[in-house]
Amino acid sequence: MGHWLQRNIVEPGKLPLLLALAAFVLTFVVTRVITRLIRAGKGPFRNVKAGGLHIHHAVPGVVLTIFGGFGVVASSGRHQIGTAAFAVVFGVGAGLVLDEFALILHLGDVYWTESGRKSVEVVVLTAALVGLVLAGFSPFGVNDLSQAELQDRGAVITSVVVNFLFSLVALSKGKGRIALFGVIIPFLALFGAIRLARPDSYWARRFYRRRPRALARAGRRADRHDRRWSGPRRAFQDWIAGKPDQQPARLPGRR
Repeated sequence: MGHWLQRNIVEPGKLPLLLALAAFVLTFVVTRVITRLIRAGKGPFRNVKAGGLHIHHAVPGVVLTIFGGFGVVASSGRHQIGTAAFAVVFGVGAGLVLDEFALILHLGDVYWTESGRKSVEVVVLTAALVGLVLAGFSPFGVNDLSQAELQDRGAVITSVVVNFLFSLVALSKGKGRIALFGVIIPFLALFGAIRLARPDSYWARRFYRRRPRALARAGRRADRHDRRWSGPRRAFQDWIAGKPDQQPARLPGRR
């Protein structure tokens, strides 16, 4: 294990990234445990308030993210210990911020509502993408090029442009997850780009208006996909973050 860590993480300079990812995931898990205990009225934890205003943990998260991010940039290449320490600070801050991503997106306290599930989705996607980078994948398939191809700027630019276009088409077809992972995993977005678009996507509105059969097929396929995966996805999200409330979201600053 030590040899693998030295060869695949330390020598390529990925240790700060590993520490940031570990701090990110651990912070999210600990934060969710604490918020679920607060919600259940158990344990010594309570919401932090100032003058009757609830201070969401995204607030210190933003401060830590800024501090850690600038610290990593300032110490990169000169102070390895400092870079690692700032990477941990950045990971902690990012975990706190993305745990309340849905609140920022909706500008309202939707933490325990159905809309709050967006936070879990973003955290899982972020952890998965960073994990792929740690595993050796590079954006837009550059990692698949040989050393000779890497020295050829034309080959590098072509690889980046092609993979980006595949991801863009997949995104326009309403396949955001495939498009996002297609940026990291070469040609994965091609799978989303050649398949039928989701019926509510930009691609369907633009190109299926005069193709009712294609639109109907897209609707049937989307329904099958949602029925197959919505249950397991909801169960996974509930296991991580807790079941959402059935009541509407409250005003910002209250929980």
